[in-house]
Amino acid sequence: MKWIADISCPVLMHFEIQHDSRAGYYLYVWENGKGLYDYLQDTFAIAVDQAFEEFGVPKNSWKQIPETQDDKAPG
Repeated sequence: MKWIADISCPVLMHFEIQHDSRAGYYLYVWENGKGLYDYLQDTFAIAVDQAFEEFGVPKNSWKQIPETQDDKAPG
């Protein structure tokens, strides 16, 4: 599963949370298309809280998007 959120203050930032059943929830952070950070959290709620506390991403801005073949871990 994957969720995304975008904010622009003062620069365009893109965030993704991806679930990995073996590890947890990865929070990925991009600024102007450049990958900056990735964090691993135990739960979706913790990843959302971290994005809010560190980057100001509103908790209600997350949208679940369909998983693509590229998002799926190999076998």
